[in-house]
Order: sequence, then structure tokens, then C-alpha cells
Amino acid sequence: MSFDQMTPAQWESLCDGCGRCCLYKFEDVNTHEYFYTNVACRFLDLETCRCTVYSERKEKMPGCVILSPTRISQLKWLPDTCAYRLIAEGKNLPKWHPLASKDPQTVHLAGISIRNKAIPEQDIDMRDLENYIVDQIKQYIRKSKR
Repeated sequence: MSFDQMTPAQWESLCDGCGRCCLYKFEDVNTHEYFYTNVACRFLDLETCRCTVYSERKEKMPGCVILSPTRISQLKWLPDTCAYRLIAEGKNLPKWHPLASKDPQTVHLAGISIRNKAIPEQDIDMRDLENYIVDQIKQYIRKSKR
């Protein structure tokens, strides 16, 4: 099914609840490479990995990027496990994705989410955000899983 054929509910169900898109990121302006931090938006519930102000997120966090079918291909920072990215690239959902597993906990059990791995932004001095860059988000997620 293409994005254009999806209902709003189907579109929303693609989110696996990993929370990785809610981590602060930096872009190298020369290479356009993205670097994740382990600092999460203040509105992300770090236990559920869901936004606590989802319907008002753009008003409360002006920098929040609202995903849409037309923007997915432009968002190079989306994790390679992101269902929106996978579908746009014509790939299948992984077995741990809640739509495939029928269990919203499998994203956490597989170690994909940032549950218990991120720091809430209110716990740091945001002027020092670059000190929280993690070298490779995949390595960080896997290492934190242990």
C-alpha cells in the first residue's frame, strides 16, 4: 500500500514508538551527515517513547518535524529502521515492528527504542548539547540494550 492510499489512522500506525526521531540531532553543513545525541525532547515520555503533547507538538515545540508522505524522502535523519522510511524505500517492516508482531512492546524488547537509554532535555544544559553526541546511533542503541 502506498502512502497516498493510507487513511490517517494507517499512517499513524506506521510509527513503531522507538522515540529515536525525538532525539536531538546535528547536521554537518558540509557533508550533510547527521549526528544523534542521546538527549530527548522534553515532551517525550521516556518509558513509553511517545509524545506527551502529540496533538499540540508543533505549537509546543516549533522545531518538531511533522512527518508527511511528501516529506519522508527529504528527512535523511530518519533511522534506517523507521517504518516511514522503509515503506518509502519499498522495503518490508521488520518482525519486531508492532504492526508485524501485533505487540507494541516488541520495539522495546528488540532494543530498537530509546527506552531507558536517553536523557530528558530538562536534565542537561542545552548549551552543551554537542557534548551528548553519540558516535553511531545503532551502536549506542545496541550497547545500551545490554
